[in-house]
Amino acid sequence: MKHYLCTFILLISAYIASAAIVREINSPDQSIRLSVNVADKLAYSISYKNQLLVAPSEIDMILSDGKKLSDGLANPVFSQRSNKSIIISPVPEKRKQIPDEYNELTLSFPNSFGVIFRVYNDGVAYRITTSFKDDILVKNEVADFYFPTNHQVYFPKVVPDAKMDKYHTSFEELYTIQAMDSISANDLFFTPVLIAPEQSPKVAITESDLEDYPGMFLVGTMSNALRGNFAPYPAEETESKELYSLKYVTKRADYIAKTKGNRVFPWRVLMIAPQDKNLPANDLVYRLASPSRVADVSWVKPGKATDEWIITSNIFNVPFKSGINTETYLYYIDFAKRFGFERIMMDAGWSDNNDLFKITPEIDMQKITSYAKSKGVKISMWTLALTLEKQLEPALDQFNQWGVDFIMTDFINRDDQKAVQLFYRIAEACARHKIMLMFHGAFKPAGFNRTFPHAVAREAVLGSEYNIWSNKVTPEHNLRLPFIRMLAGPLDYEPGMLNNATVQGFKAHAENVMSMTTRTQQLAMFVIYESPIQFFAGNPSQGLMEPNFMEFLGGIPTVWDDTKVLDAKLGDYIVTARKKDKTWYIAAMTDATACDLTVPLDFLEAGTYTATVCKDGVNADKYPADYNLSTAVLTKKDILKIHLAPGGGYVIKLVKK
Repeated sequence: MKHYLCTFILLISAYIASAAIVREINSPDQSIRLSVNVADKLAYSISYKNQLLVAPSEIDMILSDGKKLSDGLANPVFSQRSNKSIIISPVPEKRKQIPDEYNELTLSFPNSFGVIFRVYNDGVAYRITTSFKDDILVKNEVADFYFPTNHQVYFPKVVPDAKMDKYHTSFEELYTIQAMDSISANDLFFTPVLIAPEQSPKVAITESDLEDYPGMFLVGTMSNALRGNFAPYPAEETESKELYSLKYVTKRADYIAKTKGNRVFPWRVLMIAPQDKNLPANDLVYRLASPSRVADVSWVKPGKATDEWIITSNIFNVPFKSGINTETYLYYIDFAKRFGFERIMMDAGWSDNNDLFKITPEIDMQKITSYAKSKGVKISMWTLALTLEKQLEPALDQFNQWGVDFIMTDFINRDDQKAVQLFYRIAEACARHKIMLMFHGAFKPAGFNRTFPHAVAREAVLGSEYNIWSNKVTPEHNLRLPFIRMLAGPLDYEPGMLNNATVQGFKAHAENVMSMTTRTQQLAMFVIYESPIQFFAGNPSQGLMEPNFMEFLGGIPTVWDDTKVLDAKLGDYIVTARKKDKTWYIAAMTDATACDLTVPLDFLEAGTYTATVCKDGVNADKYPADYNLSTAVLTKKDILKIHLAPGGGYVIKLVKK
């Protein structure tokens, strides 16, 4: 009897296998293979050099009227194409010329659904398409990510706000490290998320080209799988009455999006990194995003800016009372001019948060803007997103009159469909007014900075400001950001703290904010962390006492012609080289453990380079503000011997003679 039963099972398995339609497509370099299986479900799997990396994972979309992608899997139509081109980035945070090479497989189904797969040399992506004549309600999307074995996962878990539902978050969390099969469906986290096998390549999961649709969260399954989770559509909203008010959802619909029936949906992105150093250099999210919708971007001027909020305008050695007042901002303008910063930020407090036209009495905008213009320094303004939404056009008109070329807007704290739509409305309005833009209290960029090059970066990171009230900004956290958060696009961390402490000596302090790093690690962040507008968040009064250091910092570019990650280990250390014109910067950072690195310069062009070096001082392990500035003459035959103190850093500038 057992013999006949085994035979029957084998026959059934053979029938199922024969009924399935399988298509395979490889990356251009043949290292990655995507297998698409069409049977009763649509599933894909990914192999790297013939090793299964992602196990069969389901794709589906369910509409509120009962239609499903998976109901039309019979008789699919397949088509393939290849692409090999160069994307020219107008605001290049990694590199100006971006190779865009992939093989593409498209599946079209008779029920007006389809799926597009792309296989790159450094990852795989897919997106659902629909071709319905009328608008649709999307009840849910199935986005599963199965793995052949249990792996460690680095994920930023949402900490719920007691007054709001679980989908409200500032997208600023530490990374939890946990075995995948211990993560439950109650653990909600946002992307990027990193899966870290011990041997096989690491896989980062995120999305790109997010438009008119909610962002993708993930949850666990208490197994070797993660599952997409989407904020339902906001049915009712209200406004909080706080210092920083925002609009939050009080009732959600039983669907996640109402949208056009004929469209493409966001890309689900899996970045594949055989070596840790492949992660920070990956720009797949940018390549997948929609091209620029801004015809002329000549007015987009990246650069560095000051910001007074983190140090609460607590400057010293001045003959006036510091604070949110005209004299303080004039001081910041002089500081920016002195050290080559393109602009200053007037952060929260310059106006009533709820009325951008109700300017703080101690602020004389005419005097500030006139003085800034005379010095060749631009003014930037912080806004509360709820207020900007209400006063959008008149506020942007006023900013134009003041000569403001860059604004920040803050406290959205959602990525449901209506929140995503707001990002597009604000970006489109700013483009019309030729004003650059940065979002805080916001989800990751997801390629938005390619579609709107003036939307230069987003926060979506637990950064310097947390030093005010917590001990969360550890060197270990700093060393995870390039490998995880930065994969989704530019981040506004706001480095440059000049008051530096050891891990043991650190204390959160609002009036005398310090970092849990060396001074040189704060400098290295300006090279390693990507943002076309970098904020210097340190105290300018300290900076003025160290002009050589500030001149070095002030000269660091914020956009780059090329980037090479020379060496890296997730969470431990990173060495990044970036080129602007004929000048290279190499920066290194380490976690709370001191380390020694050897960096060959053989990637340089032939010739002689004048080098300026800023490294951890000999006593930086006990006094982290200790640093050493020196000069040298080097060639590509030289090898750098770098010692990094605990929480340390290193920066070298190489100017070709």
